[in-house]
Amino acid sequence: MEGLQESFYGAFEAQGLPLFIPQLIVMVVVATAVLIFVAVSVMFMVWWERKISAHIQVRFGPMRVGGWHGWAQSIADGIKLLIKEDIIPDGADRLVFALAPMVVFAAGLAAYVIIPFGPGLIVSDLNIGVLFYISISSLTVVGIIMAGWSSNNKYAVLGAIRSAAQAVSYEVPLVVSILGVIMTVGSLSMTKIVEAQQQMWFVVPQLLGFLIYLTAAIAECNRLPFDIPEAESELVAGFHVEYSGMRFAIFFLAEYANMFTVSAIAAALFLGGWHGPLLPGWLWFLLKTYFLIFVMMWLRWTLARLRVDQLMNLGWKFLLPLAFLNMGITGLILVLRG
Repeated sequence: MEGLQESFYGAFEAQGLPLFIPQLIVMVVVATAVLIFVAVSVMFMVWWERKISAHIQVRFGPMRVGGWHGWAQSIADGIKLLIKEDIIPDGADRLVFALAPMVVFAAGLAAYVIIPFGPGLIVSDLNIGVLFYISISSLTVVGIIMAGWSSNNKYAVLGAIRSAAQAVSYEVPLVVSILGVIMTVGSLSMTKIVEAQQQMWFVVPQLLGFLIYLTAAIAECNRLPFDIPEAESELVAGFHVEYSGMRFAIFFLAEYANMFTVSAIAAALFLGGWHGPLLPGWLWFLLKTYFLIFVMMWLRWTLARLRVDQLMNLGWKFLLPLAFLNMGITGLILVLRG
């Protein structure tokens, strides 16, 4: 990917044209490609989750729209959301209300820049790739607070505060769980981390870190059993209770886009990324990513929702000490190896 960009830039330089023109073209093309991939992937995941939940509950799920197993149901739902009326409450802060879903979605979308889909199939192999992902994912909290506060609704504010508290709480063990991998490789580059797993996936020596990461990632995505911020019986719909139409759809899109992101990061850090026999590297990467997404969906339709105190106790009193223990053991092993 980066080689193609350099060749493209070189062609413009040879013609004596300003460099910002090819840079702008590359940015537009890459952003469009990522948007198309996210949109198609989210539509598939929505349909897939409906089928998984239906099988777990011994029913059919979507069957009518689009022929085979209702494959076009997600497309129909997207069209419905596009043509629904966009309602903004009278007392809302209209500017912040409109910006909130964009901030949440942009934060989730930006993380796709450092996902290594295969050898050379990465938008930008940053030498601080892991740090970039951690920093960008934190912006989601800002968008959630914006949505709750600007809605002029007490239930939305409560949902936003609880969601922000949960995201911040579980982000700490999530980051610490990754440190074992970073210490082992000695780099923050996603590509170098995947290349270091050619002989053995890090899920073997870092099994504890992987389990902590996966648990914290599920909580970061507000998925069951950690969907307290959106508990319908208590808060109606959480921080986005006042949103309708396409603005609500953007929050929905961001949730599934974040599911793919955290699963892709887990596949790259712990499951060997694109490494695997026979099949192409990009296909192995997608198979591992969608397997983790399947696990998240499976857990959603199997486990009951935790209480708020149980959720916070799990993050601060159980996962965080285990994450530090994993980091300490990893450091000790590296020191003994010399």
